[in-house]
Amino acid sequence: MRDIARRFPQNPLLSPADLPASGEGLHIACLLNPGVFKYDNKVWLLVRVAERPEQSEVHVSFPILTATGETQIMEIALNDADLITTDARVVRYKGIDYLTTLSHLRLLCSDDGIKFYEPEGYHKLFGAGPLQTFGIEDCRVSFIEDKYYLTFTAVSDSGVGVGLRTTTDWKNFESNGMILPPHNKDCAIFEEKINGMFYALHRPSSVDIGGNYIWIAQSPDAIHWGNHKCIIKTRSNSWDSARVGAGAAPIKTEKGWLEIYHGANLENHYCLGAFLLDLNEPSRVIARTDAPIMIPTETYELSGFFGHVIFTNGHLPGDDGDTITIYYGAADEFVCGAHFSIKEIFTALGV
Repeated sequence: MRDIARRFPQNPLLSPADLPASGEGLHIACLLNPGVFKYDNKVWLLVRVAERPEQSEVHVSFPILTATGETQIMEIALNDADLITTDARVVRYKGIDYLTTLSHLRLLCSDDGIKFYEPEGYHKLFGAGPLQTFGIEDCRVSFIEDKYYLTFTAVSDSGVGVGLRTTTDWKNFESNGMILPPHNKDCAIFEEKINGMFYALHRPSSVDIGGNYIWIAQSPDAIHWGNHKCIIKTRSNSWDSARVGAGAAPIKTEKGWLEIYHGANLENHYCLGAFLLDLNEPSRVIARTDAPIMIPTETYELSGFFGHVIFTNGHLPGDDGDTITIYYGAADEFVCGAHFSIKEIFTALGV
């Protein structure tokens, strides 16, 4: 396996200690998987910020949002027979799964793409309503016809689905509710209509028949989706044998729509790969990398809140027509950056 990513020497760019918590009694446990876009001549990240109370030796505690938007702290004794805490990310109590952290989305900007700060006058984005009480996560940002489309994972005790908000100025937002119901996530809308239709990659999941596969869908308005087709499946005995999911919006190239995606194996080790879709018929897969193009190798990728993880849902194509700058979550704790060459990815794809 060959890693062709050129990591920023300044990595990690952001760590939990770099930002203040959103409220009293909370601390930031993780910074994860930012959406990425350009606005006002700056590079912006829409970072997933995961928070929880300080943990004690006798209790596990975690926040949830009420349907009215208030934060409620749940506290459960560690010796409670109904508590299962085998996963750092999920608590199971009396047959119900809860997240150990509550995530919101936070806007950060940079003049050089390396040093990021919170600008004044821009608000944090929190979950809202009964379908987002466990938080909102892993936002992809697509810019289409002068409007930004924010697709994100909406989590509640009713399940995990895809929410949509739109904006033109990053200060005023329109909520479009849940556009893909549970269980679904990893939704990335193409940044150009094809034959007059919106297209998006997404990942419905089944615990019985099927698996964690990448699908494609089309829509007349980016809200109502249909003509769903499964295009990328997991591969047995491979680095992406357990699950696959889309990264950011596919990049239009002369050879097709280029998508950088994540895959994980049965040990929950996450790497990045790539596939290429036909420009006019994006449900047709032209090529897919056999091996990963980026593998967890650095200390900040191997060790953290959940180690051996590289996960991206945000990138910026360069002006040179070859460079892609990705911003990615490392070990479910840090935000990092890396460059790729489209030509080198094409070589890995065999096209």
